[in-house]
Amino acid sequence: MTRVIGRPGDRAAVRSLRLDDVIATYVVDGVLAMKPTAFFPGIPSDYWTSRPQLLTARGEMLMSAGGLLIERDDKMLLIDTGVGTTTTDFEFGGVDCGSLLDVLNRLDRRPEDIDVVAFTHLHFDHAGWAFTNGTKTFPNARYMLAAQEWASCANDDHRGTHVPGRVIRNLAAGIASVDLIDDGDEIFPGVRAVVTPGHSPGHTSYVMTARSGHRLVAFGDAFHTPAQLGHPAWTSAADSDVQRVQGARWRLLAELVKPDTIGFGFHFGDQPFGRVTTDDAGQVTWEPVSTSVLAPPPR
Repeated sequence: MTRVIGRPGDRAAVRSLRLDDVIATYVVDGVLAMKPTAFFPGIPSDYWTSRPQLLTARGEMLMSAGGLLIERDDKMLLIDTGVGTTTTDFEFGGVDCGSLLDVLNRLDRRPEDIDVVAFTHLHFDHAGWAFTNGTKTFPNARYMLAAQEWASCANDDHRGTHVPGRVIRNLAAGIASVDLIDDGDEIFPGVRAVVTPGHSPGHTSYVMTARSGHRLVAFGDAFHTPAQLGHPAWTSAADSDVQRVQGARWRLLAELVKPDTIGFGFHFGDQPFGRVTTDDAGQVTWEPVSTSVLAPPPR
């Protein structure tokens, strides 16, 4: 098993990190090839031209998608469920996903093994595998979602272009009962919810604490790219409330700079696990950490 740091701009491999009694594994579903100037209208164009290593030959940014598997005391939590089987183009780029269940199988894990599925939010690239052919993909799991996120769906205030309607319909029909959670709730042993609205009305991050006190912060789509860590005002086109997303980012940065804390970014390509560091000048950067590579990029 190889422990390495991925290169910026690469497709995400299946990577795993152990923090004492907690194992966190990125179950990669696939890749989103994004047009950076379209999806990140707030990022100056010269940021990209001065960093060609972040882009493909076609000028696209490869953003990974998938779920974060947390294993502790023979229990399993899956944070988000990727896109689902989708290969298509859309206004911000292209989607090539559908490998999450295959990756789980390669890890010798089955959908039936998952005890809890917790969503950061219900956008298509985070909730796509919640259901398969009208049934729960993870039949034995409790599905958990911030009350604020579900309320926005019930009120039809959820930026419908980003939320898969079938997921909303299946949840509303009771095909999967949903445990509605609030800020600070413990949703799994040692894992608490941090409701960070802005990207979506009830966007939620999760903080995991190992027995040793080491922590992992899964921040969902509060940050789409490491560039936003140092520039919280650089928004994404999918952010529903720019002012609130900036507040969410500052709250998360306060968590991420604490000692013994590692962050996890769903869309950070082959550098999903890292530390947030600050130099003497106050410059904030993403410092990827070495992780075990369990499998190559599935797509």
